[in-house]
Amino acid sequence: MPEAQQEKRAARRFALRIPVSVARNGNSNFNESAQIRDVSARGICLYLDSPIENGCPLGFTLTLPPEITLTESIRVQCKGRVVRIDDVGTSGKMAVAAVIEEYEFLPES
Repeated sequence: MPEAQQEKRAARRFALRIPVSVARNGNSNFNESAQIRDVSARGICLYLDSPIENGCPLGFTLTLPPEITLTESIRVQCKGRVVRIDDVGTSGKMAVAAVIEEYEFLPES
C-alpha cells in the first residue's frame, strides 16, 4: 500500500469558480478566457482550452471576492509561470497550475 503523499502547499488554497483572462508568454495583446479552480497567495490552478507548455510565462487579472478578502472585492494583476499541467479528460480542458511570481493590487474602477 503506498504511503500517503505529504502536503507540500505552504499557503491556504481557496476554491474559486470565476472566469479570468490569461495572457501567455507576456503577450497582453492575446488574451484567452479561462476558469479558475483554486488560488492561494503563491499559486493558481485554472482550466485552459488549448495546450500550453511547462515553464510558459502567464499574466492574468482576477477579482478576489469579499469572502476571500474579508472586506470588499479586490482586483489583482499577476505574473507567473506554469509548473504543472493535468489533462482533465472528456471535457477537453487542461488543469494548469502556475506559481505567482509577481502581483499588484489594482485601484478600484
